[in-house]
Amino acid sequence: MGMTRGFGVDIGGSGIKGGLVDLEAGALDGERLRITTPQPSTPDAVADVVAEIVEKFTWDGPVGVTLPCVVKHGVAHSAANVDKAWIGTDAAALFAERLGWPTDQVVVLNDADAAGIAEMRFGSGVDRDGLVVLLTFGTGIGSALFLDGKLVPNTEFGHLEVDGHDAEKRAAASVKEDKGLTWAEWTPRVSRYINVLENLIWPDLVIAGGGVSKKAEKWLPLLEVRTEVVAAALKNDAGIVGAAVAAAQGLRH
Repeated sequence: MGMTRGFGVDIGGSGIKGGLVDLEAGALDGERLRITTPQPSTPDAVADVVAEIVEKFTWDGPVGVTLPCVVKHGVAHSAANVDKAWIGTDAAALFAERLGWPTDQVVVLNDADAAGIAEMRFGSGVDRDGLVVLLTFGTGIGSALFLDGKLVPNTEFGHLEVDGHDAEKRAAASVKEDKGLTWAEWTPRVSRYINVLENLIWPDLVIAGGGVSKKAEKWLPLLEVRTEVVAAALKNDAGIVGAAVAAAQGLRH
C-alpha cells in the first residue's frame, strides 16, 4: 500500500512541533501542534511531549522524530541545544516505549538531515545531482550532505574550525542577533565559512535553511562564494516533513 500520509515530530531547543504530513505534496496536512520544549530538556520530559503530540492527532502509523543530535541506529551521540543526558540514550526505544509501539515504528534522525531529506524530495534540491549540502543557520549551524540524492548522515559541518574558531560561533544566525549585526556585517562571516567548506568538499549546490532563509534576498546576493547558493523552500516545516518521509521509508542508519 502506498502511504500518502505520515507523521513527523521536530524537536528543537525552544519548541517541539509535530503534525500530519501529506507525503505526496511534501507539506503539512492540516495544522501543526507546537509545545514549548521542557526545561531541563531531559529524555523523559521530551518523550512525554512527543507522546502528547502524537496522541493529539490519534495517529498510529510510523512516526519520524528529529533530534538536534548525531543519531546512529536510534541512539543519540551528541546533544546540541538539548540536555546532555541525551548522549547515549536510545531515543528510538524511548519514544516507542512511551507510545506503546514496536520500536520499528519509530525512526529517529538528526534534525538537519531531516530538513535536507525534505528539501531534496520536495524543495530546492529536487532533481539536483552531484554533491548538495543543506546548511541550517539558527542557534548553531546544522548540515546535511547528499550525493546524487542519497543522504550521508550525521555530518557536523557547523563545527568546522574557521580561523581558529568553531564555525557556528562566528556565522550562526544567533550571532547576528546577539551582536546586532546588519546583513552586510554578518554575511562576510557566512562567506568565509562557506569558502572553507567549499575547499574541503567542493559541493555543487548549497541550500541555505533556518529562519534566515525567509530573508534570503537580504543576504544571498552579498555572499562571495563560488558555489551556487539557493534558499531552502520548506522553511520551518522541513524537519517535520523530512521526519515523516524517513519514517514512511523506514530509513535507518
